Amino acid sequence: MAVKIRLARRGRKRKPIYNVVVADSRSPRDGRFIEKLGTFNPNTEPATINIDAASAAQWLLNGAQPTDTARMVLSKAGAMYKKHLQVGVNKGAKTQEEADKLFDAWMSERSSAYAAELEAKQAAAEAAVKAELEAGVAARKAAEEAEKKAEAEALAAAAAAQAEKEAAEAAEASTEESGEEAAAEGEATEEESAE
Repeated sequence: MAVKIRLARRGRKRKPIYNVVVADSRSPRDGRFIEKLGTFNPNTEPATINIDAASAAQWLLNGAQPTDTARMVLSKAGAMYKKHLQVGVNKGAKTQEEADKLFDAWMSERSSAYAAELEAKQAAAEAAVKAELEAGVAARKAAEEAEKKAEAEALAAAAAAQAEKEAAEAAEASTEESGEEAAAEGEATEEESAE
């Protein structure tokens, strides 16, 4: 019987959550399994991995073959490193206490790096929201200034049009007056020439 460590899908449509399981390679993906090692949730940022590293390392030592994705998940959970250390203990290169100390140091370093990564992503997200808010405020101010400028230009254009209209009316009135004066002078000259 070929034993695989693989992911079994669960969760809802477009929001998968995976169980990390040990199963016979011939059984269906979401079907019967031998043991559930933990869960993997890729929907969170960063992805959440909850796996029993000791049990996973034991299955790896017994010959279970992980799929590519399961290998990545087990590596991030520390199961692959625990298996590596246990192989050294089995060969006599290290004692069990040394291997446990190395694994604990690696896990504490990994958890601090994870916390720092999470803080950095949260800070970047907050900075992006703040920058977007500032950009929106600046755009709103620019739009208000442009609107005020357009209103001022419209008022100036209206005032100029009004001035032109008044000037045209004044010119028309003066031409009418000068036309009347010219007509009156013309009549006067006609009367003088008739006399």
